Amino acid sequence: MRGVVSSRVGRALYSGAAAGGTASATSAAAVSRNPLKHAGHAWLIARTLASMFWTTQSHSSYKVHTGAGALLASPWSITQLRHARFSGADVRPGNVIERKGKIYQVVKAQHTTQGRGGAIIQVELRDVDSGSKVNERFRTDESIEKVYVEEKSFSYLYNEDDIVVLMEPETYAQINVPKHLFGESLPYLQDDMKVKLQLYDEKPMSVSIPPKVTCTVAEAQVPIKGSTATPQYKKVKLDNGLTVQVPSYVLAGEKIIISTADNSFISRA
Repeated sequence: MRGVVSSRVGRALYSGAAAGGTASATSAAAVSRNPLKHAGHAWLIARTLASMFWTTQSHSSYKVHTGAGALLASPWSITQLRHARFSGADVRPGNVIERKGKIYQVVKAQHTTQGRGGAIIQVELRDVDSGSKVNERFRTDESIEKVYVEEKSFSYLYNEDDIVVLMEPETYAQINVPKHLFGESLPYLQDDMKVKLQLYDEKPMSVSIPPKVTCTVAEAQVPIKGSTATPQYKKVKLDNGLTVQVPSYVLAGEKIIISTADNSFISRA
């Protein structure tokens, strides 16, 4: 095993050195004329070294479709290589942290005070690999290692079974995302809707959809004329199957704008 790794390291260093060899023999004036070119050689070495550890994998929860439209991304983004430490008091839901050799996403975080024991942070963590959840306690002054994730924009294509299929607009690569990551936002997905996906090592971590969407009222009761002078709300059924509260004047067939955060009515479209 060590021989294989050594061989790959050697090839990686050779590839980087071959590309950047001329830089070492180049005069300072040449470097100043084209600094980006020579700086790129160092990046090539780092990228090549990183690639030797990366293999294409299929996961039970997601899969990236490769081919002519494959995602052209390095195994680890630059931001993912930059781990940073922060205090337990700064832990927030959505943070991705490394703890005891595993990568977790913070699902919930609650600050509590325990008398003389000081303040602690009770957190619910989701294991990125297994999906299992664990509860932990952090001291407010405890040092936590934070992992930065990459955010990309995708277009919604379709969903089936327990996955949602998204497409990367520039490369047309498709990625399968577990439905549970969308939570209660799932019914709002519409053709070509732009969504933001947070990834760690190309694995979906969380997803966010636009804050408001336009929906069509599928079913609604006809308001009774002169029933009251004060604004009244009623329940209507949308074309996505959700039932929401809207003003009594909204009729079936109308398009309305709904907040995806709390399913509240915003206005007519």
